[in-house]
Amino acid sequence: MELYQQLGQQSLTAILAYILFIGITFYAIQCLRLEQIFKKGMTFQIQLTYILISVAIGSAVAKFFIDFWALSQKLQYLIP
Repeated sequence: MELYQQLGQQSLTAILAYILFIGITFYAIQCLRLEQIFKKGMTFQIQLTYILISVAIGSAVAKFFIDFWALSQKLQYLIP
């Protein structure tokens, strides 16, 4: 039963990490002026671009931290 609890905790941690880093990325890219790249009146496309960029960058950052955390947990097996 402990194995299932550990898998559940890892899944919950991963989900929270993805949500957190996507949110942080969305907040961070608000300082960019992407609307200058787009034509006037393309509000929906600009908002969609912000969301897609946030998901792409936030997911990559979250995956990095999740992998780093998982690898650091396995370091204990290096020492006999």
